[in-house]
Amino acid sequence: MNKMKSLFSSLLFLGFLFLESWAVAKPPFKYVWGTAHHILPETHSDESGYFSLCEGNNGRIYVGTAKYNHNAYLVEFDPVTAQQRIVVDAHKICGLNAKGYAAQAKFHTRNYVGHSGVIYAGTKQGYRKKGDDSKYLGGFLITYNPRNNTAHNLGMPYKKQGIADVVADESRGLAYVVTCEDQHWMLYDFATKKFTELGPMLTPYATTLMDAEGKAHSLTKDFHLATCDPATKKVAQRPIEIGGKPFVRENGSSIPTWNLAADGRTAWLILMNDASLISIDLSSRGKEVKGANHGLMLEGKHPDSRSALTIAPDGKIYTLISVQNTTGFGKGKLHHLCRYDSKKRRHEDLGVLAV
Repeated sequence: MNKMKSLFSSLLFLGFLFLESWAVAKPPFKYVWGTAHHILPETHSDESGYFSLCEGNNGRIYVGTAKYNHNAYLVEFDPVTAQQRIVVDAHKICGLNAKGYAAQAKFHTRNYVGHSGVIYAGTKQGYRKKGDDSKYLGGFLITYNPRNNTAHNLGMPYKKQGIADVVADESRGLAYVVTCEDQHWMLYDFATKKFTELGPMLTPYATTLMDAEGKAHSLTKDFHLATCDPATKKVAQRPIEIGGKPFVRENGSSIPTWNLAADGRTAWLILMNDASLISIDLSSRGKEVKGANHGLMLEGKHPDSRSALTIAPDGKIYTLISVQNTTGFGKGKLHHLCRYDSKKRRHEDLGVLAV
């Protein structure tokens, strides 16, 4: 009998432990579940990736990789079959075999998809290791056409500079390129196959937006709006006001990510270190460009949003923002998927990413 009581007590105790652990394990936030797919391991070295990611007109996903000290690749992923294949080998298309710091170590561009379906991307340098005195020649502008499975090297925009961004105005035969680590704004002419510098110097990790009129816009190092008229190839600069206050770059972590709304004139923007959602009217008249602050996409400590803003076909704005985990459930940071409905002026925290 005593043995039976002991066994019963033990089972009861274990049951309480289970219930307690189940209660503690219940997360205090919603999850947004996804499926993770490991990119071809031979195409990267440090499990790292940047915002070299786009959906082609064929519905397939194109991912630029970083294989430090060796090479960079553009990988095609089919979301229906989950099959992957390399479609661009940067060194092969550029006729290179450099190693170390001299290698084309990564695709870092946003991978612009033209109306033709052609994908535009650019390579850049990696990081120099101790004892490596090799010279980086510069990044290359590369295109890939999924329709006929062909890639082309359009050349080097600026010697000793990598490429951080590219967009193409195919109707006018032009492409806009931002270099790095210095941010030169370059114009490529498909007819002459030449690059020319537009000026002025841009903010780190600047990207170019083209409005409905075909004008190209980017942010300068002072957070002014630089606008290039493709008809004259002249650039004008104007300060930006957000809610009547000057838009300024407060520190080195104030890195912008922006995209263009369907109206062809409104740019929606978020900074890496600020969860506030900002709209900028690119068609503003007058000496200043007008903008508005639409509030925080997410409350939380140490917000971090890296290259993570997109606009859905219905006009809703989505961002990914990580904040410090202060819930007591786990440690580190929590990556939230957030949404803003500009028509209803409503913010939503859709939950924490989980795979």
